[in-house]
Amino acid sequence: MGQDSNGIEFHQKRHGLLKDQVQLVKRRDSIRYEIVSIQDRLSFEKGFFAVIRACQLLSQKNDGIILVGVAGPSGAGKTVFTEKILNFLPSVAVISMDNYNDSSRIVDGNFDDPRLTDYDTLLKNLEDLKEGKQVEVPIYDFKSSSRVGYRTLDVPPSRIVIIEGIYALSEKLRPLLDLRVSVTGGVHFDLVKRVLRDIQRAGQQPEEIIHQISETVYPMYKAFIEPDLQTAQIKIINKFNPFTGFQSPTYILKSRKEVSVDQIKAVLSDGHTETKEETYDIYLLPPGEDPESCQSYLRMRNKDGKYSLMFEEWVTDTPFVISPRITFEVSVRLLGGLMALGYTIATILKRNSHVFATDKVFVKIDWLEQLNRHYMQVQGKDRQLVQSTAEQLGLEGSFIPRTYIEQIQLEKLINEVMALPDDLKNKLSLDEDLVSSSSPKEALLRASADRVAMRNKNLKRGMSHSYSTQRDKNLSKLAGYSSSDRRYEERNHDSPANENKYHLSTREWMSSQVELKSSIQS
Repeated sequence: MGQDSNGIEFHQKRHGLLKDQVQLVKRRDSIRYEIVSIQDRLSFEKGFFAVIRACQLLSQKNDGIILVGVAGPSGAGKTVFTEKILNFLPSVAVISMDNYNDSSRIVDGNFDDPRLTDYDTLLKNLEDLKEGKQVEVPIYDFKSSSRVGYRTLDVPPSRIVIIEGIYALSEKLRPLLDLRVSVTGGVHFDLVKRVLRDIQRAGQQPEEIIHQISETVYPMYKAFIEPDLQTAQIKIINKFNPFTGFQSPTYILKSRKEVSVDQIKAVLSDGHTETKEETYDIYLLPPGEDPESCQSYLRMRNKDGKYSLMFEEWVTDTPFVISPRITFEVSVRLLGGLMALGYTIATILKRNSHVFATDKVFVKIDWLEQLNRHYMQVQGKDRQLVQSTAEQLGLEGSFIPRTYIEQIQLEKLINEVMALPDDLKNKLSLDEDLVSSSSPKEALLRASADRVAMRNKNLKRGMSHSYSTQRDKNLSKLAGYSSSDRRYEERNHDSPANENKYHLSTREWMSSQVELKSSIQS
């Protein structure tokens, strides 16, 4: 991590401002100029600035039209990026490669096959533009999967033509391009954006779209698109959050405090409904995400035999958990397609809920089988109403600003780091006050801050150095929410020498655990 940061710092010091990093170089065996590749991946905004700067420099040096290729996987934001350029430079022309689809070449519904593109027409259009001629660009209709007409395109006043598409940096186009740009994002957000786009553009069902992505889009990307993107001179990472603005968030207040059914009914209006429900939530970890810090799990829910897929991202604004969410109905068969994309099952959570609902607020008594305890939840779209309802129920001061998956993550860490030998578990088990408190991380950080003093005290008592240093490392990991896969017994019983050390220091070790427990609870 440090090396990466130092490398970026060195690169910035060497090149100075971003505009100074956009430099021209003469092509080999050509009188035309091109952009020197920028090594760093740029943000969406910085990438936009660099592309505008590059287009200006190329226009000054090269005669004729300037061809810019913008490529990337489906849903990465290529169209949004080119539209942003068009808004900034209205005299730029944009050609979408999607319009050169030839429906007669579609095989097994694979719309991402490179053979689907009518390169003959595309290359002829580009050659004619280079010669200053007017061209007829095809118009493709995605709902009917057919070419429905043509539009006339003149050489733009700016002389800049952007070619946008998943194969815009393909081997057939690269020799013609003056500037090569790639736009990429994470698999998870790209998936959400692709689903939302295709529902609107082609009228497809979410399950059909995700099946298509896992069976054709993703394999095509890995085999044909990704290698082309490596040739880009400007590489852009689009971190656009697809949840923003799509759906109003749900505000959630959660507590372990017990509230009776009569109390809930007294707080809610007479027109409330009362139901009981059982749900199974399958939490899917996106490819490349850290299971200890992931905030954007994909959730597949089974409720009353029906499955739904939830794209959500949590934000904590203590004491609230805020959850923007997009939900689609699917079938369980979709799970296989998601796992083909690299998603893995993080956990399966069974929940039984007693739900009290008005038209604006929900109050739930949840029993979580995996955590073996009850929780109270107050949910709604109106933040003030949620807070007011929770206060009337007497929950103020007991809120837990964590989602259930975060609670499971935290308890898993605690169990791993604080696991004890069988003969001591009952005497020295971790008190549940920690995991049910409103800020366990603070408690763990306090414990971590005390670890040096504790280690020195234990060493003076004759405690094994190998144990105390390992405990020190584990506390540090726990304070940073990073778990260890090895348990205490594996660390201390893997050799006779370690076993002897353990038996010789049992009394001191038990004493240190009591102190450790006290420091965490303080």
